[in-house]
Amino acid sequence: MPMNDQQSPWGQKKKPSSPEDILAAIIQKIRDSFAGQADGGNRPPDSGEPDQPQHPFAGLGKIIPIIVAILLFQVVYSSFFTIAPGEVGVILRFGKYERTTTSGLHFKLPYLESLVKVNVEAVRKEEFGFRTRSPGRQSDFDRQGFESESLMLTGDKNVINVAWIVQYIVSDPFNFLFKVQNVPQAVRDASEMVTRRIVGNMDFDYVLSNREILAGNAKRELQTVLDGLEAGVKVVTLQLQDINPPDQVKPAFNEVNEADQDMKRLVNEAEETYNRVIPKAKGSAKQIIEEAHGYAVARVNQAKGETARFNSIVAEYLNAEEVTRRRMYLEAMQEILPNVAQVYVMDQGQQTPLLPLLDLSRRQQQSPAPQTGSPAPAN
Repeated sequence: MPMNDQQSPWGQKKKPSSPEDILAAIIQKIRDSFAGQADGGNRPPDSGEPDQPQHPFAGLGKIIPIIVAILLFQVVYSSFFTIAPGEVGVILRFGKYERTTTSGLHFKLPYLESLVKVNVEAVRKEEFGFRTRSPGRQSDFDRQGFESESLMLTGDKNVINVAWIVQYIVSDPFNFLFKVQNVPQAVRDASEMVTRRIVGNMDFDYVLSNREILAGNAKRELQTVLDGLEAGVKVVTLQLQDINPPDQVKPAFNEVNEADQDMKRLVNEAEETYNRVIPKAKGSAKQIIEEAHGYAVARVNQAKGETARFNSIVAEYLNAEEVTRRRMYLEAMQEILPNVAQVYVMDQGQQTPLLPLLDLSRRQQQSPAPQTGSPAPAN
């Protein structure tokens, strides 16, 4: 016995596994119904009964339930929808915004409401002055034919080639879909306007050496412009990829850059010499002035001290002349005698030749001390 296509080897019919299989089975049944009407209701050819004309609406009673089932299935199938993670669903009723749904399984009115899915986590990007051929760890870029996007004029009338990239995400799906007709083009136009204006207000050297500051300013101003347009996007990154002079003027630019570096080097050397010599000279001058002030103060104080001492001696001398005179004599001798090499002592009425005073204490001090540990003389 031949096995039917819908009959499984275990004697049970295969059940459709997806809505497409159900729809294909219904269409096949309709085809079989029309095929049965075309061949006379599957009558045996040798029955001998005369053919009777078929009514044109005889099979309509079988087709209508099938069509109704198809419509019901389509209504149920279109009433439920799924939003993937990272997406939101915007529901429109008769073309007008109705609500926004998050990720998961949701219901909508069939034929009355339509669904638009928006990915709010995907990072979109716009490139200026280049295009990425193959992204990756070592990305390949194409720069030919995009010079018109990157050529700019700086504030000091120099031409510079600035390539940059803008990355953004959708922050408001409603504004993203309905407020601006072409959001990517609006992002490109606004970014180009902001970047050209910022670069045009700066000097050539400032643009070359301060790309992080320029990128931050451009990002803030671009976000302000897009918020004013109600584009429904948030700028994640605005990064200046490459800043160089045009190829036609690179040799001249390199020469100017070398001359500028030489000038800066000479200026730095001059400043280094100035910082080394001038502070030293100022310090020496200040030192001399301070020493002069110190010497003047010392001399004045010494003179004042000598004057006070002399006045005190005069007062003592007036009180006791003999004692004061002798004390002054002894003090003078105490200061002079240690510096005298030879001393002669003589009396008032001495007639003999002068004899020097033998100062044994001084000779003993001047003679070297005997070395310790020397061997004793042999007896």
